[in-house]
Amino acid sequence: MIWAKNYSDALLPRRAIVLGAGVVGVATAYALARRGVEVTIIDRSDIAGNGASFANGAQLSYIYTDALASNSLLKRLPFLALGLDSSFRLRPSLDPSQIAWFMRFIRNCTRQRFLENSLEGLQLGLESQLAMRALLEKHMIEFGHQSAGKMLVYDDTAAFKSACDMVSLRQSHGAAQEILTPQEAINKEAALAERAGSFVGAVYSPQEELGDPHEFCNALLSQLVTAYGVQVRMATDVESWKADKDTAIVLTKAGEVIESDQLVICAGIDAAALLKKYGLGTALMPMKGYSFTAASGQVSPKMSITDVSRKVVFCPLNGAMRVAGLAELGTRDTVVDPRRLATLVSAASDVLPLAADYAASYHGWAGIRPMTANALPIIRRVAPRVTINIGHGMLGWTYAMGSAERAARLLGGV
Repeated sequence: MIWAKNYSDALLPRRAIVLGAGVVGVATAYALARRGVEVTIIDRSDIAGNGASFANGAQLSYIYTDALASNSLLKRLPFLALGLDSSFRLRPSLDPSQIAWFMRFIRNCTRQRFLENSLEGLQLGLESQLAMRALLEKHMIEFGHQSAGKMLVYDDTAAFKSACDMVSLRQSHGAAQEILTPQEAINKEAALAERAGSFVGAVYSPQEELGDPHEFCNALLSQLVTAYGVQVRMATDVESWKADKDTAIVLTKAGEVIESDQLVICAGIDAAALLKKYGLGTALMPMKGYSFTAASGQVSPKMSITDVSRKVVFCPLNGAMRVAGLAELGTRDTVVDPRRLATLVSAASDVLPLAADYAASYHGWAGIRPMTANALPIIRRVAPRVTINIGHGMLGWTYAMGSAERAARLLGGV
């Protein structure tokens, strides 16, 4: 289950520091500020949303929240460890923290835990969708937001059958999804016509959304400053932090001491190093992912499309095409390997040759997703004046608003 313990006797603090200005940190700052808390955001980058939020797949996948750990993936682990799947690679290590994480991951690969974790994720996804709608009703924020729907395309019969079973389960928990034949899918998304005869079916989620997470971070941050008086400390490296019964204190590498009533850590993969003393140093595993943004092609999709077998995501974004894919579990660097990027471009052009102008110049990017073993974020207090909101994995953009609301409630908000 999502690690989100409810402290009903907690009091709303007057002041709070939020470490991290990615989508989770900025959303958490908003959840606190709108409740009247005086918020200071601290981030080591000079701009908001410069980490995993910068150029990810851009899908707000509120309904498709299936956990990574599953029995089917467990069977493929040796295959992945040998590097025989270009879309998903493991980087085995004898590092004790990685071994501990993988042992927890394997324990989550049972059918029962997969279902529990996926449904927990669905609940948080639906909460996030409601929180995003409430935000956009209150503030005009431009980030290329569209309620365009999402299509998952399957070319494997067994995988499609399993997907249909999951659709029935999600529908029973309030999710809007449809199972489509290839022709029905093409009728809804003309860009799939070039795939006619090559896929066996699709799952359509009409209420899924999309938007640019980097633009969202900076647009919401601007609102936080002007409408709520939030203080922002960008380009500020944190040396350490501590908390006692009265105060939370952040010490910067420049020697500055910043005090507050509460500290909320939303630092992505960097949170592991900050939380070792609380036994959370092994809670997160880095997973590198790639994307590129290219000019739209002759037949660009109007909605998000995911090719399930190749694990490639297409997302129409601000007049261009964002394509994301590849996963390297255990890899922490953000260097764009031109060979890996070429692999993604090749896979995308095979899936939808006319979706983007693959021959033209494009912007490649790589980022690190902070993965938990059960694919669910950790939202809880670790000390009387310290709360964490970390471990959102591949769904940080999706879960940001909902997890922010949960974190704010832990601090006594309503």
